[in-house]
Amino acid sequence: MNRAALRRVWGLIYRHLALYRRSWPRVLELMYWPVLQMLVWGFVTSYLAAAPSNAATIGAGALLGGVLLWEVALRSQMGFSLSFLEEIWSRNLGHVFVSPLRPRELVAALMGMSVIRVVVGVLPAVGLAWLLYAFGLFAMGPVVVAFFAALLMMGWAVALGVTALILRYGAGAEALAWSILFGLTPFSAVFYPVAILPGWLQPVALALPSAHVFEGMRAALQDGRIATGHLVAAFALDAAWLALMGWVFLRQFQSARVRGALLNIGE
Repeated sequence: MNRAALRRVWGLIYRHLALYRRSWPRVLELMYWPVLQMLVWGFVTSYLAAAPSNAATIGAGALLGGVLLWEVALRSQMGFSLSFLEEIWSRNLGHVFVSPLRPRELVAALMGMSVIRVVVGVLPAVGLAWLLYAFGLFAMGPVVVAFFAALLMMGWAVALGVTALILRYGAGAEALAWSILFGLTPFSAVFYPVAILPGWLQPVALALPSAHVFEGMRAALQDGRIATGHLVAAFALDAAWLALMGWVFLRQFQSARVRGALLNIGE
């Protein structure tokens, strides 16, 4: 390969490096998944190593329940975020707001789409868990509906934050729509109790609505009791998260409208 060819190869490489230089979300994504996998499965290993041998059945149920309930939060957040991104990819966002549609009405519609996506995506998985593994998620009783609602609301709050970042940073932040909630998995106590986390991380976990949902799920599986304190904490945190992220979204939306970004975002 001669010098001119090397220059052309370097030119194309530099074109991609320039994207990373100007976009911190892309740089973050490079290290995101390896660190995330290490944290999640490291904590799962610690939990299984510390569990008594007679807890295997309950532990298996907790893992399946954790997978199914966490999908509610993931589908909720992605359903909201992807519906918003579809408006951007189709270059329809500017047209939408030529109409009398208000920002809060857009948010309500995106929440409605996320509920539809959750129902279509998660209920078949719940049915398969019962058919293949004899695990009935709804055997925990009506409290499962409360778990679903709390995780739906958390997904909406995270999605509002993601859409605010997309409005602020454009295409460079789109990858967060697929990855940001996965980053909360190690601290959400999905597969293990909060007590497994290092002491300094436990307050961080307990600031997440999801950690209280999964602590409540394990209480329901192990003792058949409803952990009212965790449920109240989950909904209170959901309300706080939604209020904060809603405010951030509206601020970024107004800024994008002033900059004219609603017409050229994603370009």
